[in-house]
Amino acid sequence: MRRREFLALGAAAPLAAQSNPVTLKAGTAKVDITPDRPRLCASGDKPDPPVAYARLHSRVLTVFDGTRRMVFVNYDLNCLDVATPILRERVERELGIPPAYLVLLATHNHQGPIQIAAENFDYGRELAEKIFAAIREAMASEDGPAELLFGNGYGTFTRAQLSHPPDYEMQLLKVIRNGKVAALLFNYPTHPQLGPRKMYGASHPGFAMEELEERLPGAVAIYADACGGNQYTLAPAGTTDFLAACQARGHEVAQAALEIAAGKLEEVSGPIQSHMQLISLPLADPIPYKQALELARDVPMDIGFKAFPDPRRDTNWIRALVQHYKDGVPFPKRISEYVCTDEEFLVKKLDAPRKYPCRFVEVLGARIGRLTLLAIQGEPLAGIGMRIKEALRQRGPAMVFGYFAEHNLYIPTRENVRLDLYQAQALRVQYTCPVGWSLDVEEEMVRGALGVVGAEPWIDPREQKSYPLRRRET
Repeated sequence: MRRREFLALGAAAPLAAQSNPVTLKAGTAKVDITPDRPRLCASGDKPDPPVAYARLHSRVLTVFDGTRRMVFVNYDLNCLDVATPILRERVERELGIPPAYLVLLATHNHQGPIQIAAENFDYGRELAEKIFAAIREAMASEDGPAELLFGNGYGTFTRAQLSHPPDYEMQLLKVIRNGKVAALLFNYPTHPQLGPRKMYGASHPGFAMEELEERLPGAVAIYADACGGNQYTLAPAGTTDFLAACQARGHEVAQAALEIAAGKLEEVSGPIQSHMQLISLPLADPIPYKQALELARDVPMDIGFKAFPDPRRDTNWIRALVQHYKDGVPFPKRISEYVCTDEEFLVKKLDAPRKYPCRFVEVLGARIGRLTLLAIQGEPLAGIGMRIKEALRQRGPAMVFGYFAEHNLYIPTRENVRLDLYQAQALRVQYTCPVGWSLDVEEEMVRGALGVVGAEPWIDPREQKSYPLRRRET
């Protein structure tokens, strides 16, 4: 579906929902994705023996309006990476579901295999097989009528970096099928709390989902991260029992979700439309050549690009920077000039072409009845998510997710870039980019993401003519 057609459908959706009500069906599935052998994790651990303090899972929710089907998939991993292009192509080819209707969402758990490590590429391929089977299972279980209810609440169990204004909001979609709770799809903006080291584990979101499924028999609980690239869930100060801390944080999340689900909710059932768009974000000018040579003084320059977990990975960008100057290669102006390899290198083109290569930044925008849903690739900082939610709320109920699909590129705020904090540096030290972010990245991300669903940033009240700036002198 082209963007113009999507926006036209979205504008007409409330009227269409009234004149032509649809009967929704919903299906669910859950599959174990815990590795059976030692695998390098995002935490840097490689559990040997491959034991888990909490099993890893992928959970699936399908919603079908009789014409279009939206598939929500989460996974107890930091990101999907290798499995993403495989799933997109196969789900489209065999199930007739295009990528814009396949909503891939991470819990951002660091205690599962990290797919950017070459030794885990085969795990990514196995993961794609398992998730595809789970999607088919969920589709086969679809039944109705299904009712979708939206609500939100707040939980103060996260901390924002450098005391930036935190986002404490939890958003929740409750799916009722044949009068019973079939699924809870909910989000929260944070990095997960780590459990015991040198073991696989689903972190605190995993405990939250398991508790919800226990308390709501027959339901599938699907947690995904919202925009929380600069927010963290931490163990209580002085804690030495990290398993107990992880379980306690999970219980807090589950309790907050239950309170929302049991409270006043807004029905959002209706027809489904979705669209996916690339938001091309601006990059900064390169540092001067003299400064580049100074940076390179103690850096090995003839070793090529090094992948995770090699510690020399952090200097890939310096080798790329100097090489651009020496070879007279034009520096990139936009992140979309690159594609991303499985190892997380930014390159001009892949060695082997793909139908769906990874480019930054993908944004999926959907309407389900009255609900607006946005899923943003990477790790947008909380301030970006809050600005987007502020604008969308003026139009009605809205859910905003980060950590969508492939690779966790941080999307920083203007202030984060100005201070050159960790999230702003990741573009260079993790992705080999020879330049950093432009100061305009936040503004363009907000406007671009909102534009996918035909919205604009909420106007500053001081810019309205009715705002009494100052009394005129007479």
